[in-house]
Amino acid sequence: MMKENSVSLKTFFDEKVKQYNQPSFIKDDPVCIPHLFTKKSDIEIAGLFAAVFAWGNRTTIINKSKELMKLMGDAPHDFCLNHSDKDLQSLVQFKHRTFNTSDLLYFIEFLKYHYTHHKSLEDAFLKIPAGYAEENRIEQVLIHFHNYFFSLEHVPNRTKKHIATPYKDSTCKRLNMYLRWMVRKDKHGVDFGIWKKIKPSDLICPIDLHVARVAKHFNLLHRKQIDWQAAVELTNYLRTLDPLDPVKYDFALFGLGVIEKY
Repeated sequence: MMKENSVSLKTFFDEKVKQYNQPSFIKDDPVCIPHLFTKKSDIEIAGLFAAVFAWGNRTTIINKSKELMKLMGDAPHDFCLNHSDKDLQSLVQFKHRTFNTSDLLYFIEFLKYHYTHHKSLEDAFLKIPAGYAEENRIEQVLIHFHNYFFSLEHVPNRTKKHIATPYKDSTCKRLNMYLRWMVRKDKHGVDFGIWKKIKPSDLICPIDLHVARVAKHFNLLHRKQIDWQAAVELTNYLRTLDPLDPVKYDFALFGLGVIEKY
């Protein structure tokens, strides 16, 4: 399909954002998991698990995330900081696709370590090396987060596949989605906007096969491989539609791809 002129395309996508960026969107999306909570640290932890689990059937993702929250007493921050060995035993049977008990126990170990030293998980994404290029900010943010996340002793090697990094050319779809939840804020209430040190304009659009298919349908994406560079290419186009909030168009691309089956 030939790209429509930018004015009509922006109008079309803006309408799709309005259609899907609504409170009614929440209940059928993994973002409903952090919406179960009001405490900032609970929102952060619940959101991280929901995002990490977010591949495959959305109903299964939501149900497994709720199952884990229940195992944590519906108080994930308190559980991560104050669990006993007996509490951890209750998690032994938990599994979601390839995410198993050893992965879960390491995640909890990391979260305990981090929240012992910091009030917010946002701090885990902020230590960026000097001299980075501003346009590559989120790339550096995600590389740092991956390195920091796996900086504790005795990291199960298998667990590293659950936290993606641009260093390995991953799209980092789930982490970019998580950052959208935490950073974006508007009046519609889907995204939380509880992190203030990363700008919405810096975010990278989550991309998977569905989003890539829609982007190529509208001639927004030319790269054949669905990798980190494809996510950057798509986001750079979305910035021409809205330089301050390009990732709001994730609602449009996701809705068109998954719900409307473009």
